[in-house]
Amino acid sequence: MTASPVARPPETAPLLIACALGIEHFALRSGSRAGAASPVTVLRTGMGPTAAERAVTEALGEPVLRDAAVLATGFCAGLAPGMHPGDLVVAEETRDTHGATPCAGTDLLVKELVRAVPGRTVHTGPLTGSDHVVRGHERADLLATGAIAVDMESAATLRAAGGAGRRPVAAVRVVVDAPEHELVRIGTVRGGLSAFRVLRAVLPAFFEWHRSLPLPRR
Repeated sequence: MTASPVARPPETAPLLIACALGIEHFALRSGSRAGAASPVTVLRTGMGPTAAERAVTEALGEPVLRDAAVLATGFCAGLAPGMHPGDLVVAEETRDTHGATPCAGTDLLVKELVRAVPGRTVHTGPLTGSDHVVRGHERADLLATGAIAVDMESAATLRAAGGAGRRPVAAVRVVVDAPEHELVRIGTVRGGLSAFRVLRAVLPAFFEWHRSLPLPRR
């Protein structure tokens, strides 16, 4: 009797996780891959909105990533008083001078991040983009717009993802400095290590977000 081949269930479209810095890429590559429902690509885009837009557009031009969901992550600067290094920011939308991009599955991401990194504060709200490191009075100016955090790549990443075709997008950032904990102050190294450890731990939450999405099958 000849055994019939067992049909493999179709995979969902892949997940593209984009970050800018080598240290962010290392944290994500060294985190646990358990729970991934389909192929996951961690892309280091380089720093700044121009590099992020170019790298993401190029990556999504590859056939294997054509339908990928996209999640921007890495470190950010918190804008609101009371934020601390190691806090998490889940964007409800990303903003820059080109406009706003709404994010998918925010509530689920918050729930899964609380589970993945217990004890860490998770903030939700608009995440704004900048083409430079924000310091001093610029924080207050951006906070006045309603944004809760700022980074240089998320808005460009999500805008590029949308420009390459309709797909779910999200942005999750780890606070590495905040109004009372600026990078130039003593304690920067400790704050950076805290943010690094958090970034290593968040992948399971990303995978659950991806699993929940209405993605095309392959």
